[in-house]
Amino acid sequence: MPTSPRPQALLPPNDALRTQLHNEVHARPPAHLQLPALVVFVAVLNAGVSRQQEWEHLRQLPGQGGLALESLNDNFLRLRLDGYTVKWERHTEFTRYSIVQLLPSSDVANNAARLADQLALPPEWLHHIPGPTVAAVALAMVHGDLTDLAHNSPLMEHARHWLGGAQVVASLLGNGHSCALTEFQIGEDGFERMLVVAPLGTSQARAGRISQRLLELETYRLMALRGLPVAKALGPALAQAEEALSGITARLESKSASDQELLDDLVALAARVERAIAEHSYRFSATQAYYTLVGQRIAELREKVVPGTQTIGEFMQRRLSPAMATVAASSQRLTTLSERVSRTSSLLRTRVDIATEQQNQQLLEKLTRGQEMQLRLQTTVEGLSIAAISYYVVSLMYYCAKALKAAGLPVNPDIATGVLIPLVLWGVWSMTRRIHAALRSV
Repeated sequence: MPTSPRPQALLPPNDALRTQLHNEVHARPPAHLQLPALVVFVAVLNAGVSRQQEWEHLRQLPGQGGLALESLNDNFLRLRLDGYTVKWERHTEFTRYSIVQLLPSSDVANNAARLADQLALPPEWLHHIPGPTVAAVALAMVHGDLTDLAHNSPLMEHARHWLGGAQVVASLLGNGHSCALTEFQIGEDGFERMLVVAPLGTSQARAGRISQRLLELETYRLMALRGLPVAKALGPALAQAEEALSGITARLESKSASDQELLDDLVALAARVERAIAEHSYRFSATQAYYTLVGQRIAELREKVVPGTQTIGEFMQRRLSPAMATVAASSQRLTTLSERVSRTSSLLRTRVDIATEQQNQQLLEKLTRGQEMQLRLQTTVEGLSIAAISYYVVSLMYYCAKALKAAGLPVNPDIATGVLIPLVLWGVWSMTRRIHAALRSV
């Protein structure tokens, strides 16, 4: 019985990137969390931090001395240690470390002590993560009863105790399968705190997805806001450049400055604007991309209102949207300024072109007048040339006539020469015209 061919044998050869692109959707799978759990999340900027530095830091974890550098090639690594797991993820601008461990109980009121006392891994390992911290979240995920979510319910009291503040932002997620609570404040230990309460029977996969969405939401929010200080710092420079452009345009309109002076000022201004675009366009584009991801993560939560509180999406959007609008306005302002400089350059170039055409016209008129004078001079010279050539021809004929008289022929040289002068003049003139006609026909 013939064997069936392998499935791949039925297809043309794979594209070099097929497998890599296909597996990208599985590159960062969410963790499966068993509740109650504590997720300690740290995101650091990785500009200037090499993959080898991060690998060396991961090797300092207990029992990971033999970790191979090639394990970090896929930008994702999950290490399972005694009592906890460590997940490493490297992105374009930042690297995320997630430590997942069990909580001793679901009573968050009993787990609100200093976070360092609850960590399963050495606290100094967190402290020496290479790169500056951009986000740090301590996320507690516990079982609880969601039937009573009033503002003064025991659940809210426990949440305030864990979060360490009076203001709680809360949302029911999905079809009410869990509740997420936070206050968006940085505590004394440097961590924000979040709490997720889910009923018994919540699957580990669902718990993992909830934690991933919440942590990504906060990370992308902070990365999006990195464009705000840039936009604010750029404001005075933009105002100065706009004022300078207005001054150049006014001088261009009133013709109160030379073209060269205007061109020098405009080139200097264009260089400043283009340098600002080159320095900040990536940050503004990244801000917009991160803001889009924030919106996607909020939509994925499918929030429902908890009585007496704001949802996470409402709280975030009311505070994030104005900042994003400021960044977008600065980006648009910079782009518009560049376009205005380009239009002013076109106006100045048009004026210079017109002035150049006028100069060329004047030069052409001078050349035309010179050619006319040269033609007149040439005509005069040609007349003199005809007379000169005729004189030499008549002289030759006079000598010929004298020679004939000396030979005994009855020839009067003077009369013969006088008779031949008109014929010689006509002949030389005719020959000159034929030469001119031949030159014009070339």
